[in-house]
Amino acid sequence: MRTLYLSQQGCWVTLKQEFLRVLSGRQELYTVPLPTLQQVLIFGYAQMTTQAIRACLVREIPIAYLSQTGYCYGRVMPLARGYRGLAQRQQAMAEQWRLQTAQQIVRAKLLNSRVLLMRQLRETPTASGAMVVNSLSHLAARALQTDRLEPLLGIEGIGAALYFPELGNCLRQEGFILLTRTRRPPTNPVNALLSFGYSVLWNHLFTLIELQDLHPYEGCLHRGNRQHAALVSDLLEEFRAPIIDSLMLSLINRRILDADQDFMYEKGGCFLNETGRKKFLKSFLERMSIKIKTQTGTQPFWDVLTQQVRQYKQCIFNPEQVYQPYQIR
Repeated sequence: MRTLYLSQQGCWVTLKQEFLRVLSGRQELYTVPLPTLQQVLIFGYAQMTTQAIRACLVREIPIAYLSQTGYCYGRVMPLARGYRGLAQRQQAMAEQWRLQTAQQIVRAKLLNSRVLLMRQLRETPTASGAMVVNSLSHLAARALQTDRLEPLLGIEGIGAALYFPELGNCLRQEGFILLTRTRRPPTNPVNALLSFGYSVLWNHLFTLIELQDLHPYEGCLHRGNRQHAALVSDLLEEFRAPIIDSLMLSLINRRILDADQDFMYEKGGCFLNETGRKKFLKSFLERMSIKIKTQTGTQPFWDVLTQQVRQYKQCIFNPEQVYQPYQIR
């Protein structure tokens, strides 16, 4: 999936024929051919000319505006993407189907978290590791036994409370600590890295969902409103541990990121600075391009994301089909 990331502060984008030119002052940094582009993510103080924005809209290329810390302010998208295609079908799905889908999502999230911990604990066993791994397995089984959404969300919350401290025990670089998950704002480098990573992946899923004509605000586990794209958050859950959490561990334990050099503290929170964002985005693209083994063969993570969105779409057309989230083994 070709995405233009604009993370360098003060850069700006102009249009030249069928290319977007990224400039810093009068210096051209690089160009991107419009026909290959699927979305633009702008972090902080980067700008696009009206001509460049119009060219993207004509080609149905959405533009997302984010803060330097990864918070998404909003998206600019063409009128053609009005979510009219499958919106009525999604809204008409039975409550039992929604609950069943939510159960599968929570179960997969818990099991993926469990497998990631098991992989790490083989190298660095901890006193609490076995207990957490067993608890996540038990919670995953309980997720399928719930009869309402509220208990299911409670199980998800218990799993997160067990998982994140144990994930923190897998960190092997001074200056990086994870005792609990803090979001708004993230309070330390590990939480900053997770928040930024989830936001980047969330925006990628948003675009893939749009490309399949699905309504991103009609979900199952998360209940949508005008400010929350619930379906995007739903489909993000199964990929948190396999993509972002594992990437976080790799960046820290391989000492690619430095707690003092790649983060900044402001407004009561901790965030990736420009250098940190560049390092993360480079590693993120590399991770998403690596081919992994799945039930359908070997394919990059980009294709796995697309495959899951398409599977969800098939379930909308055929409610008898049970959505099967992505699981790592």
